[in-house]
Amino acid sequence: MRLSAMGDVAMTVPVLRAFVSQNPEIKITVISRPFFKPLFDTIPNVSFFAFDEIKRHKGFFGLLHLFQDLKALNIDVFADLHNVLRSKVVRTLFALTGKRTAFVDKGRVQKAALTRSENKIFKPLPTMFERHAKVFEELGFTVDLSNPIFPPKQKLDAEIVHLIGENPGKLIGIAPFAQYDSKVYPLDLMQEVIDKLDQNKNYKILLFGGGKKEIEILDLLSKGRENVVNIAGKINLQQELQLISNLDMMHSMDSANAHLAAMFGVKVITLWGSTHPFAGFLPFNQPFENALLANRNLFPKLPTSVYGNKKVPGYESAMRTISVETVVDKINATI
Repeated sequence: MRLSAMGDVAMTVPVLRAFVSQNPEIKITVISRPFFKPLFDTIPNVSFFAFDEIKRHKGFFGLLHLFQDLKALNIDVFADLHNVLRSKVVRTLFALTGKRTAFVDKGRVQKAALTRSENKIFKPLPTMFERHAKVFEELGFTVDLSNPIFPPKQKLDAEIVHLIGENPGKLIGIAPFAQYDSKVYPLDLMQEVIDKLDQNKNYKILLFGGGKKEIEILDLLSKGRENVVNIAGKINLQQELQLISNLDMMHSMDSANAHLAAMFGVKVITLWGSTHPFAGFLPFNQPFENALLANRNLFPKLPTSVYGNKKVPGYESAMRTISVETVVDKINATI
């Protein structure tokens, strides 16, 4: 069970893919929000159960309904990859019926020590992938993440081909947004990055985002640029995953698109402001060198937050210490 935001759910995919490869006799049922079903469609031995938070599974009695629905599936063990109130209730009900359960340790104390202003303990913590794998190990299964297997590139449908062209060249995805402003590269600098990449006629730059405001901004970032296409709002999630699987590289903030690309084995360049890879959210199987960090010499309190939701006065411009040249050079070298 894993609900939460898209990036968090996407981080379970590489672990589940490794699990089913190494335990082919086991069937997994993923419990999550209906919108996230396409993330799991290409994993064998995995079925999807849609959590209905609006009607059937709403509130405490809804969780009782959820347990009854899951019990009917003859589930033997329950892996809680979320460890919040909802999942704890369901987990407890399974445990009371004699089923084995295990839950993820999110390392909240260690993360608090990493992000506090004073007496900061600045060291890398276990990744969320390692934490998820440990849950399955506690249930008695082997999960080795050291030799990942990624799915083949998905076939692009006609609608996507019409958007990007028949022979688009190298495909670079750029996802310039994140849930919190402290994780977003300043848009004037992002425009410079896009403009420099647009000069290479062998590149097709695809802009990712969602929602009316983001789409309007992406329209401005792409306007008049020959090799830049704003795909936000033009395709559904399943099509977006098709396209992401075909990218040569994704350039993202510390956000969901980084994890969506990484689960396909796509190279990912990430930018980090108030957050830091040491908290365990570096995209799967990506080298640390692909994470471009704000300058901690100038902003020594970084990271100030695990998720980017904490604002620290005077740190608003931290990401400006990541130069446009650094970003463009890293993209060119990586691709």
